[in-house]
Amino acid sequence: MTILESLQAGSKQGKKSIAVLIDPDKIDNVSKLDPLLRLASENCVDYIFTGGSLVTTSNLSEVVNYIKENVTIPVVLFPGSVMQIDSSADAILFLSLISGRNPDLLIGQHVIAAPILKNTQLEILPTGYMLINSGKTTSVAYISNTTPIPEDKYSLAACTALAGEMLGLKLIYLDAGSGAEREVNAKMIATVRKSIDVPLIVGGGINTAQKAVRVLEAGADLIVIGNALEKSPDLLIEISDSVYEWNRGISSRP
Repeated sequence: MTILESLQAGSKQGKKSIAVLIDPDKIDNVSKLDPLLRLASENCVDYIFTGGSLVTTSNLSEVVNYIKENVTIPVVLFPGSVMQIDSSADAILFLSLISGRNPDLLIGQHVIAAPILKNTQLEILPTGYMLINSGKTTSVAYISNTTPIPEDKYSLAACTALAGEMLGLKLIYLDAGSGAEREVNAKMIATVRKSIDVPLIVGGGINTAQKAVRVLEAGADLIVIGNALEKSPDLLIEISDSVYEWNRGISSRP
C-alpha cells in the first residue's frame, strides 16, 4: 500500500496518524537524532517529515539517510523549495501554496521540480498547502511572501480547500507555521473537514497532548509535531497514547 493509499484508508475509517517533523537546519550532528528516532519508533509514529522553510545547511541527504538507517518509518520530504529534494526519501509532499497568490509557489517551483522528481522513485503526494494565521509572522509566511488566511475566516478556508480538491490535489495541509503561537483552531479544522473528502493534515503550534486531541477531534487525519519536541520530547509519548486510544476505539466499533 502506498503512503497516499494508507492515508486515504485511514481517513475513511476515522483513524488518526502522527508525523514528526525534523528540520535539517537544526541538526548539526545526525547522531543527536537518536533519542527522537527511538521515541518515534517506540511510540508508533507513522511518518517522519523532513524539511523546512529555509534550509541553509547541506545536510538534508545526510539526515534522510540517517533516519532511513535507524528506523523503518517512512520518510516524507516537506520541501520549502525545489532545492529540498532527496531521492533517498520515500515520498515528497508536492506542495501547492493555495492559500496565497505567489505564482512561484502555486506552480513555478513545481515546473522546475517535475523533471527531477520524474527520475526518482519518490512517491509524489499532491498537497494543497494552506497557511492559517497563528498570531505572529512565521518563517514560512515570510519566506513565501504570502498572507495567511485569517483564523476566523472559516468559509474562505473551506472554499480554498475545496478548490484544491477539485483541482485534483490529494491531500490538504492546514499549517499554523513552525513555532506558531497557536494551533489551527478547532472550528477552522472542522469547517474544512466538512468541505472536503481527501485526507486532512494539520500542523503548527501543537505543543500539548490536549491540543493534539482537540485537533484530532475537530477532524484532522494526520497531525504534525515539530518544534514542541525540541523542548519536550516526552510529549510524543502523551500524544501517541491519545492517538492509540482513539484508534483502538475505532477498531472496537461493530
